[in-house]
Amino acid sequence: MAVAKIRKMSSWAMLITVAISAIVFSLFYFGGVDEPFNGKWKNPTYTEEVILWFYVMLGLCVISMVLFGVMQFASNFQKNAKSSLITLGILASFVLLLVLAYSLGDGTPLEGINSSSQKYNVEGWLRITDMWIYTMDIMLGLAIILIIAGSVKKMMNK
Repeated sequence: MAVAKIRKMSSWAMLITVAISAIVFSLFYFGGVDEPFNGKWKNPTYTEEVILWFYVMLGLCVISMVLFGVMQFASNFQKNAKSSLITLGILASFVLLLVLAYSLGDGTPLEGINSSSQKYNVEGWLRITDMWIYTMDIMLGLAIILIIAGSVKKMMNK
């Protein structure tokens, strides 16, 4: 019963996320273009909404990862202290990754940005954006490496 409820809730969450993403990206790609900046660059009308949706999704991912990590740590601590410390180590390494990625970020203001985007063209937002991009790149690379390693391990065990 509980598994079916969890599966149903996760299916609804995925469908809602996909629907909102489809709407946001449809607005971005088909919503028109503002006047080009200096006659060179096209500026899609709904760029700010796409960036905001990225931030919402990344924030939800980080919040859920930390929340579920803390819940797993609390439930495993009573059963097996070693596995709970591994969970705590994973959370600490993710926070370290975020701090490292933030420190690697470049805060140099961008040139050629339209006037409505200037409020995000400050060092803090630019570093946070770089932090998320670097973190996503590192996590994607780790996922690919782990997929390959798991496949190789499975083939070796046969």
